[in-house]
Amino acid sequence: MTGALRSHLLMGATGLVLGVTVSAAGFSDWGEVHRMFSLGLLDGGPSRDSLRMLLGFGGAVLLAMAGFRLLARHDQIPVKPIRSGTISGALLFGAGWAITGACPAAALVQLGEGKAAALATLIGILAGAWLHEQARRRFHWPRHSCVD
Repeated sequence: MTGALRSHLLMGATGLVLGVTVSAAGFSDWGEVHRMFSLGLLDGGPSRDSLRMLLGFGGAVLLAMAGFRLLARHDQIPVKPIRSGTISGALLFGAGWAITGACPAAALVQLGEGKAAALATLIGILAGAWLHEQARRRFHWPRHSCVD
């Protein structure tokens, strides 16, 4: 087996494990995502159950931070500036996530679960990426907001 094939199989297996985990945790469920963004206020107020997903994401961020620090312990992690497009892009991403109940990874999980609405989400993700590229070229924006 070649190194490239082994690498692709490992990435595929990792993606499959992530998808199964996202599905099993209920993170591909629109109701769960809605409760996270509304903090459970529409379901009688915040509770441990309504904050479960938010706490799960907070834990994932902490775990990722620890992992980056561990893997880069001998390297300097560069500080990236926040640019004008970072905030607006984050707000658009969050709004799309709240409306559709899916980030790009969860949309693929939803598709695997047989949820037909995931097709509309994926089409919207691809259309948004295409529109951004067109606007970037037209207005001469830098390719990435976090690359110097």
